[in-house]
Amino acid sequence: MPRSPARTVIASTLSAATLLSASGCSVTGLDQATSAVRSPDSPAASATAPRTPAAAPTLTEAQARAALISEADLGEPWVATKGFATWRDSMLKASTESPDCRRLLDALYAEELFGPDARTRASVGLDDEWNEAQLRYQIVAHRTEDMDRTLAWLAGLPDKCGEFTADARGGAMTVKVSAVEMPEVGDARQGLHIVLSAVSEYEEAPTLTLHVAAVRVGDDAIALTNGGLGDVPADATWAAVEVGAQRLAEVRKQGRKEI
Repeated sequence: MPRSPARTVIASTLSAATLLSASGCSVTGLDQATSAVRSPDSPAASATAPRTPAAAPTLTEAQARAALISEADLGEPWVATKGFATWRDSMLKASTESPDCRRLLDALYAEELFGPDARTRASVGLDDEWNEAQLRYQIVAHRTEDMDRTLAWLAGLPDKCGEFTADARGGAMTVKVSAVEMPEVGDARQGLHIVLSAVSEYEEAPTLTLHVAAVRVGDDAIALTNGGLGDVPADATWAAVEVGAQRLAEVRKQGRKEI
């Protein structure tokens, strides 16, 4: 199906910096993948540390909602979501032996990329009607140091969980995790490209592709996943991160004023 003018505009403006190559969603620029933070803290230590309350949110609920993206920012064929995709339960609800890899799967399924202690201030879901991809977008608040630890942990996952096996409701899967380039927005950022492939003797076994992005803007952050069993548009992921981070920064300038 030909792309609409709105989608062509997004793709053309981002062609110099797309997340993935045009062939087979292979990852580009892995040697240039960025993370603005590094931390010596071990994920295992942070996972077992006692939970403490998240930092007080800097945005009102109305401001957090105003910082969200919408289907208008991405253009056709994106629409408001009709509900969670079926692959969420069948493929993301999975387990594996490695603590870091299991933590990643748990965070993706629970939509808690910055951990269970981070506060979700506002969220939105969008569906791609052409490719049946689904984008989940959150504004979260947490302590800056905890968000930076999460970003550092995400940056280390391609080395720790580059390829592993997991057990899901639908059966065994192979999971591949790699880093991707991100727009130079916010104070710190990290992107991942994750492919979960069902292990099966049949050629049409499902393969789930996920783009994952986390961006810190002060002591607020954006958490995004864009995934599907078919084509997952990288231009939409890039646009959502770029537009969303700029919008969040603008809303933050208003402080605690009511919108």
